[in-house]
Formats: sequence, structure tokens, C-alpha cells
Amino acid sequence: MSAFGESLRTAVAMVVDADPVLFRTVRLSLAVSLSASAIAAAFGLTAGAWLAVARFPGRRALITVVNTLLALPSVVVGLVVYLLLSRSGPLGAWGILFTPSAMVIAQTILVLPVIAALARQLVADGLRDGGDQLRSLGAQPFTCALLMLLHERWAGVTILLTAFGRAISEVGAVMIVGGNIDGVTRVITTTIALETSKGNLPLALGLGLVLLGLVGIVNLGISLSQRAQGAWMAGAR
Repeated sequence: MSAFGESLRTAVAMVVDADPVLFRTVRLSLAVSLSASAIAAAFGLTAGAWLAVARFPGRRALITVVNTLLALPSVVVGLVVYLLLSRSGPLGAWGILFTPSAMVIAQTILVLPVIAALARQLVADGLRDGGDQLRSLGAQPFTCALLMLLHERWAGVTILLTAFGRAISEVGAVMIVGGNIDGVTRVITTTIALETSKGNLPLALGLGLVLLGLVGIVNLGISLSQRAQGAWMAGAR
């Protein structure tokens, strides 16, 4: 217990003093996860809005597939991206395996279904309540979907924060495609796993505290966005 307490005190000191190794790892984690979340948001929100209003054979099956991918295992994503980016893979000429770019691709694939599925449900629910008014004004189905997404922007913020939380806490995919290279592709989660196995508990705990803080900020952001949505809806009435 005393060893744990000493490690925890050292970890707190590293966080307070902004240890260079810890700061570099956190900075890379934020850069990768924010980039992946932004790319996934651009495609996921559009795809979700389209899927909410599109009518074509196999639509229900596609929705089922998207919803199933909400539980997509990160190691499977890592394996697929690794095979695509390896020298013998179809994208091997890019030469980005074991780089932050490969990690961004893996995390983008991981969180894209989350954003698309939740955005589709958000738009579908919104159109059931207020879609008739938009259609009466002559708006096309996809335009209605985009306008509803804009109308439910606070709920959209919650979706994006949820996706970022999944990305920042992910370990399997980035370990496979990034290689956990010191100073190049070593992020918070992979560093925690490595340093714990090495017995370097202060650094692992320090990064764990930072990760908990980031997750806490995400949860706070979700709470605030939900509260803002409730206040906006109350004012609209």
C-alpha cells in the first residue's frame, strides 16, 4: 500500500510539473483523437442524416449493420487497417504504417459508426416530431435531415463528445497500427499498458490521472450540452 501511495504522489507531481514525457504523450493523444473525431464527424453526420431519410432496397439491413458496428472491436479495426497499410497491402505504397496518420485512420473507422448511428436516430426522431412543417415548406428529404441536424445541434454535440471519448480511451487499434514507438506513436493508453508492464507505476498512474481528467471533461461537456438543449427547448416553447 505504501508503494502505491508513493507512486500516486509521484504521479501527481508529474502532472502538476507538466513532465515532458507525459506532456508529449498527452499532446499526441489529443492530436490523434481530435483529428479522427473531426474526420469521422464530417462523414458520420452526413451519412447518418442521409440514412434517416433515404429510401432504397436493403435500407433496414444497412441500418442494422451500422448499429452492429457500434460494438466494433478495436483490435479488429487495427488488424484490418494493418493489413491495408502493410507493404503487401493495397495501400502499402502510402508508407504510413506505424505513424500517427495510421492511428488517425484506425480511430476514424472506429468512431465513424458511432456518429453515423446516433446521428441517424437523432434525425429520424426529430423528423417524426417536426418533419411535416419542413416538408410543407418544400424542403427536400435530405435538406430536411440536415436542417433537423442543425436544429438538434446540442444533441449533436453530445454525439461528437461521445465519439471523442471512445477515441481517446482506445488502445487495441492504435497499438497494432502505431507500434507504440517512443516519441512517435506512443499515446496515453499504450503508454499506460507499457509502463505498467515495466513496473514504472508513477508514469502509468500520471497518464491514468490525465486520461480520467479528459474523460471527466467529456462527461461534463455532455452534461452541459444536454442542459443547454433542455434550456433551449424550454425557451422555444
